[in-house]
Formats: sequence, structure tokens, C-alpha cells
Amino acid sequence: MRLFASLAAAALVAAGPCALRSNASHEKPLGVVSQAQHARLDNSSAAMGASVYAGDTFETEGGGTLRLRFGLSQMYLLASSAVTVGEDSDGALVNVTRGTVGFSSPSSGRFALDTPAGIVRGAEGKPAYGQVTITKPGEIMVSAYRGDLIVDNEGELHTIPEGKSYRIVIQQDQEPSSTNNPDFHPAQNHHRKRRLAFYLIFTGVMGFVTYEIYEELSESPSKPSH
Repeated sequence: MRLFASLAAAALVAAGPCALRSNASHEKPLGVVSQAQHARLDNSSAAMGASVYAGDTFETEGGGTLRLRFGLSQMYLLASSAVTVGEDSDGALVNVTRGTVGFSSPSSGRFALDTPAGIVRGAEGKPAYGQVTITKPGEIMVSAYRGDLIVDNEGELHTIPEGKSYRIVIQQDQEPSSTNNPDFHPAQNHHRKRRLAFYLIFTGVMGFVTYEIYEELSESPSKPSH
């Protein structure tokens, strides 16, 4: 009996990742993998047609690409990028942790990227095609290829106009100290406000090439390549 229990426990541990993925199938999927090349879903290779659930982590290797569909919206990862899929009351909310991630969303779509600078989404009620790159810690680049983008910094809204790219530097306000604030009490939990500095940049050829990559990824999988 003890031997049987030990074997059963070992089998459960060995099948852990598969069992967890099986349990996820009982949840409602948020999207689907529509294209994958040198990409991973959690600890396995990402495959076209795989369902996408909240909590899934995707990453691309060097030279890899990945495209996900969330209803009428879609998202792509370029090489050496990583995201974790989540959701909020409006729909899919994808946390960008590394690399370059782009998205397209129709006027009726609900989709956003959670970045170190805040939530990036299309302007309300308008279609949008945009891209975010984490260039280094404390700095990202946001490009609006078609339609305006909104950077929502905890309710502080910034607009990235169509056709523009901005380098955004993230700074944290210093916590108040007892030397300049007599009401300061160390035991209190003071929120450190995130401050953003925007710098308009000229993307030139690189911006054009990236947009061409997006156009290629946006083609229907059934459309023959030339």
C-alpha cells in the first residue's frame, strides 16, 4: 500500500506541469497562438492554435517571433522578448517584462499593455497600432504607428500621437523625510509617485523596418507568402 502511494505521488509530481495546464483548460481562454517561431509558452514550445489563459508566460528566443490573438485584437513579440498574460474588467492586460511587444486593437477592442511606465492602450473608441520596447531599466520607447496611444500613469494620461515615437524615462519621487516634513512618520506607508519624462525621438529606418515586420505578422496565416 505504501509502495502504491509513493508511486502515485511520484507520478503526480512528474505530471505537475501537464496537470496544471489541463486544469487551465477548464477556464475560459483569453486568446489563441496564431503564429510561433522559436517561442515558448511557460516551459514548453509555443504551438500555433494553443489556447492562451491568464497567467501564461510567453517568451521568444533570438530570431524568434510570436503572434497572439485576443478576439479582434492581436499582439506580437519580436526576438528576445517576454510577457505575462493577465486580464482586467476590460479584457486582456499583458505585462511586458522584456524586449519589444506590439499590438493592434480595433475601435471595439479591449486590449492593453502593462509597462514600467504605466498602461499603454489605444485612445478610447479608436483603432490603434502601437509598439513598446523596454530599452533598459527605467526607460521604454512607445511608438504609435496608426491611431493615438494613451500612456496611463495611475490616472495621469499622456497621449502619443499617431506617427510619433517617444522615449520615456521613469523616475520615482523621493519619499518625504523628517528634515523637510515635520508630519512625516517612518511607520506610515507613503506611496512613491512615478514621474515620467517624455522625449520625442526620430525612429527613421528602424521604425519603418519594425512596422514592416508588424505588417508581415498581421497577415492571415492562410495568406500565401511571396
